[in-house]
Amino acid sequence: MRAWRHGTELELGPPKQRALLALLLAQAGQPVAVHEILDVLWGQDPPDSAVNVVHRHVGALRRLLEPDLPTRAASRRLVRGSGGYRLDVDPDAVDLLRFRALRDEARQASEAGDPAGATELLIEALGLWRGPTATGIPPRIQAHPVFAAVDREHLAVVKEAAERALETGPSLTGRVLITLRHAAAHHQLDEVLQARLIVVLAATGHQAEALGVYQAVRSRLADELGLDPGPELRAAQQQVLRQSVPAGPPPVPPAEDSGGDADDSVPAKETPDGRHDDPAGPEEGAGERTYAPKVRPAQLPADLSAFTGRRSELARSHALLPDEGEREGGQPAAVVISAIGGMAGVGKTTLAVRWAHEVAHRFPDGQLYVNLRGFDPTGPVMDPADAIRTFLDAFGVHPNRIPTGLDAQAALYRSLLAGRRVLVLLDNARDTEQVRPLLPGAPGCLAIVTSRNQLHGLIAADGARPVTLDVLTVPEAREFLARRLGADRLTAEPGAADEIVALCGRLPLALAIVSARAAVHPGFSLSAIAAELRRGHGSLDAFAGGDPVTDARSVFSWSYRTLSPAAARLFRLLALHPGPCCSTAAAASLAGLREPEVRPSLAELVRAQLLTEETPGRFASHELLRAYGAELAHAQDSKDDRSAARRRMQDHYLHTALAADTSMAPHRERFPLPPAAPGSGPLAFADAREAADWIERERSVLLSSVEQDARYGSTGHCWRLAAILELFLDRRGRWQEQLTMQTFAVTAAQRLGDVYGQAHAHQVLGFVSGRLKRHDEARAQLSRALELYGELNDPVGMGRTHRYLAFQSNRLGRHLQALEHYRQAAGLYREASHTAGLGSISNEVGWTYILLGEYEKALVQCRRSLALHQEIGDRNGEAAAWDSLGYAHHHLRHHQQALASYGHALELYRELRDCPLEADTLVHIGDTQAALGAPVRAASAWGRALEIFDGFDHPDAEAVRDRLHRLGEPSHRDSPALRV
Repeated sequence: MRAWRHGTELELGPPKQRALLALLLAQAGQPVAVHEILDVLWGQDPPDSAVNVVHRHVGALRRLLEPDLPTRAASRRLVRGSGGYRLDVDPDAVDLLRFRALRDEARQASEAGDPAGATELLIEALGLWRGPTATGIPPRIQAHPVFAAVDREHLAVVKEAAERALETGPSLTGRVLITLRHAAAHHQLDEVLQARLIVVLAATGHQAEALGVYQAVRSRLADELGLDPGPELRAAQQQVLRQSVPAGPPPVPPAEDSGGDADDSVPAKETPDGRHDDPAGPEEGAGERTYAPKVRPAQLPADLSAFTGRRSELARSHALLPDEGEREGGQPAAVVISAIGGMAGVGKTTLAVRWAHEVAHRFPDGQLYVNLRGFDPTGPVMDPADAIRTFLDAFGVHPNRIPTGLDAQAALYRSLLAGRRVLVLLDNARDTEQVRPLLPGAPGCLAIVTSRNQLHGLIAADGARPVTLDVLTVPEAREFLARRLGADRLTAEPGAADEIVALCGRLPLALAIVSARAAVHPGFSLSAIAAELRRGHGSLDAFAGGDPVTDARSVFSWSYRTLSPAAARLFRLLALHPGPCCSTAAAASLAGLREPEVRPSLAELVRAQLLTEETPGRFASHELLRAYGAELAHAQDSKDDRSAARRRMQDHYLHTALAADTSMAPHRERFPLPPAAPGSGPLAFADAREAADWIERERSVLLSSVEQDARYGSTGHCWRLAAILELFLDRRGRWQEQLTMQTFAVTAAQRLGDVYGQAHAHQVLGFVSGRLKRHDEARAQLSRALELYGELNDPVGMGRTHRYLAFQSNRLGRHLQALEHYRQAAGLYREASHTAGLGSISNEVGWTYILLGEYEKALVQCRRSLALHQEIGDRNGEAAAWDSLGYAHHHLRHHQQALASYGHALELYRELRDCPLEADTLVHIGDTQAALGAPVRAASAWGRALEIFDGFDHPDAEAVRDRLHRLGEPSHRDSPALRV
């Protein structure tokens, strides 16, 4: 992804903005729906702010592409419409569009009988290639099918150029050879491409190299895939050996013939008595080596009439196959392998069967199906040799003609498929090794594989395209119920239907079990069924069926039984985690292991689809799997073992949170923690940014941990963790979360009789109540905290409580009352020799003087605060003092001094990675720039502040948005603001 304007390369912005531009360019001139943009940028789980982020990136791209576009003018290039965005660009300005235009011109030239002109155009098109499509965007996004499809376009043109060049002469053929060699080096298992290379090498006088390429590819296919060369490779070799390289592409042997020559057929085997026995057996006629009669198997299971949803997955699956029109009359596409994966009960087989039925007409030579019983309670895992024999039987091969040994049987099976178009559905596979012998080797075939295990080997070595199923979306789950119970029944009780969807976790298996129960009992109301599920929430009792195939507990057990003892233990212990995501470090603490020791078990659980690795090092599982794990933990692990695991995990989060908070604000007053349990593995942080990123990443887990310990814990983890997270949540404006967390903390501390815990929780509840304008509640909570700290004779706790009372007084306009609270707080801090606290009080007193309009007094107090913080090296306090100094200078109309002070504060906040306070200072800079009559600079500062606040969904964002609106700038809802 690179772009230029008048010869100067442009900075394309952050990764997702570059990815959005790549997506729009890949589909230039066509509308791209917002839901498709979300799918490309975030996959299946976009954040709540995703649409706003897309709007910001669109605005930034518009300014990038059209820098002279007047404010509020409609874009001529990046147009909104049809539920999304369309990028209109000059075809000659985009290398991809130019590539496609040259390809189309080449095809017209070829149809007009001008192969030389066609080849020249294709060579020019290939000269635009700079490597894999959209290099420079995040790898996960770059792997999306929309970009992979462009790479396939390039590969197709390489092959087409080789074909056209063979119709001309050595000059053009030699020019194509350079590109062909490069593509073949990157696609070493593409037999069609390698065959083109062999023929072009021979046509340009490189016969020895051509035969060397054949031998290298043959060895690679055998070593890596266990396959023999396909018909195109064999035909290319024979052309070189006969020195009969033709004009045009290498021919493919007839569908019913192995190739005609003994060297190309399945080798005969010598029997003990010296006779030669053809693997296919003798046929009537003049020694023909036809492997089987013309039989067209049709083994697909019945399609599910009530199939619902999965539209995007089906669309992605269909996109793996070439367009039907492209296949007619041309060379068949290379074999396509699709690996459909997902957890137990998510509907892998149902999707595979539906897709197979939808494309069966494209495979006129038959459809094969086998249940490989990789995870099946009814019998052992199927041996690949048994599966191949069932396929040979389906093609009518006589049992006497089936050779012994898996390799010989696989060779016969692949030979049967040579020149045919066959669909092979391999259901319920255990692993790659079970699947590999069953893969077609012939172009034009499709293999669909389903498995609970992640078949990495199939993807890496065999080019399989993964299609990973998640649970249904909410609309899909409702449609699922409606198809089985009738739309009228859902319309009559929409709330109950939504609750059933939620309690089933949108898992198709669970929804099917509940639907069957509701269908069998039409008199049962959906509300009654939802209540039944609610009572059993956290258990699998409601999802038990009479058939092992439809009993959730039984279905999950098939995957669990395949685990190693270490992975099985970890699966049970992970059910103790409060969720929703568990890091590698947290998993290690549950198991009492070091991170390197727990990774193999995590990888095993991911392969078994009992866990999902949502991002590198972060794991989640479906709530019904967690319920199954909890049942197993209570049945197989002692109460002491479970308690020890939970204690290690809680200590991991508690001590890591303290390390993060200390890294972000090292001079803040803190209380000591009890020692961490052995094996809890708390983390350390290199800097404040790393610490803040950890808390933000783990925030929902930490909140759940506080709630879990408040309900069931017997230690002080709850209030201690809530106390540590206080500052972080406050700075990011997460005041409702703070309120919930501290309410849990008060309850837990009261239950334990922990006076210090109660004092701290009441103190923070008072402060956040003030933030939420619950002033009476704030004063009551802070008064109770002051009382409790007095009982404990804790001057620092009392001092901070007086500061919070002062903050509330200032919010109510009672500034003199605030100064009295600060006077009492300063006395308490002096008693405790708390220099950092005294520095903060001076700054807060200075701010109070600003509110009183006494700006000169404010300057004195803020300078005193600055000196104290610089003396002890407290950069957080120093930054706050600089910001307050700037604010005082601004109100004295010392605008340049204000900007200089703000500049110091901004530099420190950026160094500390304290984004919310950086945004606060940027707002102040914008205010001063506006006062100086510099609206563009004001908009720049406010825009950057708004971008930060929006990133945190901070309540202060609206006030900044209002400033921009009043300045005449577009709302941040529609486009991002300028950056400083």
